[in-house]
Amino acid sequence: MFEKRAILFLYAVSPVHMGAGQAIGVIDNPIQRERHTGHPCFAGSGIKGAVRHGFEVLANGKVQDRPRNELITVLFGPDAGDSNLHAGAVSFGDAQLVVFPVRSLKGGYVYATCPQALARARRLMEAVGLGVNWPAILPVNEGECLVANPSLLSRRQINGQPADVLHLEAFEYTAKDKQNEAIKKIAHDLAARAIPTGDAYTFFRDKLKTDLVVLSDTDFGYFAQHATLVEPHVRIKPDTGTADSGGLFYTENLPPESLLIAPVLASQVRNGTKKGETDFMDAANVMLKLTTVINGQLLQIGGDATTGRGLVVTRIVEGR
Repeated sequence: MFEKRAILFLYAVSPVHMGAGQAIGVIDNPIQRERHTGHPCFAGSGIKGAVRHGFEVLANGKVQDRPRNELITVLFGPDAGDSNLHAGAVSFGDAQLVVFPVRSLKGGYVYATCPQALARARRLMEAVGLGVNWPAILPVNEGECLVANPSLLSRRQINGQPADVLHLEAFEYTAKDKQNEAIKKIAHDLAARAIPTGDAYTFFRDKLKTDLVVLSDTDFGYFAQHATLVEPHVRIKPDTGTADSGGLFYTENLPPESLLIAPVLASQVRNGTKKGETDFMDAANVMLKLTTVINGQLLQIGGDATTGRGLVVTRIVEGR
């Protein structure tokens, strides 16, 4: 039984290729997506592998009370083939999309989201025991948006009447509310919880506070499906250094500035030690060890690591 619960925020600082492993469309190497929403996601198994790998590098000097490799084994489980197999003490759920960057005519880009993504993020945070005081937001119809920053909008005539509109990519959305107070509160809360502290992230915390935009579920789903980063690659013949005939393929990446959220659960260690014994750790100590090493750190997740893909910064926010 998992006794401690927390939220793991993953903020992409480079393109992320968490591959789906199969393709039926024009993209040869698509990213993982949820079946029912089509939103990009990270499988919990991939997150666990990335955190374990990061822990192996980052744990030195931070957890001096026991050997690093021993601690990794009790937290994440032994390596395959180990004679003393047992379950790890931490579990990671799948990460779901909260905000997605979309190119904007003004402000460079916006952090787009939708009522559905916000409701799912709120449900997850409350499920782990986090207090969430987000106000209700107005319904958003297709072609409309809610914004908190009026400087993102342009003014033009629609049917002879002046209107404030938001331009994202090649599309135009009518601002239903151009200084929405509910969005401001949600944006400030997300920025405080999800973006790491420190001067290097000040710009992004401030931008998320002002440039969060709520689209309809349908319009947000379109961008989440079609506004990812797709790169062409050409296979090169090793003997001639020229392009291989038929060697063109396309790889999809989640764009930088995307924000995802995942649950983290912890139990007491499962290696057979009992309460009162020297090596025993309860769930609170397990979560503390994980948070001490991982919180606020840069991790690599997914494929194409040698080309700089998969860099995400983490925030762990513990619940009750």
